[in-house]
Amino acid sequence: MSTTPVFPDLSQASVFITGGGSGIGAALTQAFLRQGAKVAFVQRSDASGFCDEMERETGNRPLYLPCDITHVSTLQAAIARAAEAHGPVRILVNNAANDQRHDTLEMDEAGWQRLIDINL
Repeated sequence: MSTTPVFPDLSQASVFITGGGSGIGAALTQAFLRQGAKVAFVQRSDASGFCDEMERETGNRPLYLPCDITHVSTLQAAIARAAEAHGPVRILVNNAANDQRHDTLEMDEAGWQRLIDINL
């Protein structure tokens, strides 16, 4: 008997996750795949191995789309590609973030803008 709840409304749902191939994002990707959702995710680093692992583990392969989310046109193209592959995105998880700590007095304007671009 499985102790994992099953949410039938997630089966075949089109899910898009930013930063979905590592850390918390990877756990979210895995959880949605286990529910039978069609998951697409973006991140900067290669996630091919993670996709292979998820397919072996869940029987459901996520769609990895390389993307720097600070480039809006690239992110929009990735969302469009996800919708082409899985249908209109029903669930969006804005997971990607940069949580590096900085001394406020040492932060320059470019660094501040980069953090805002990633986190918002």
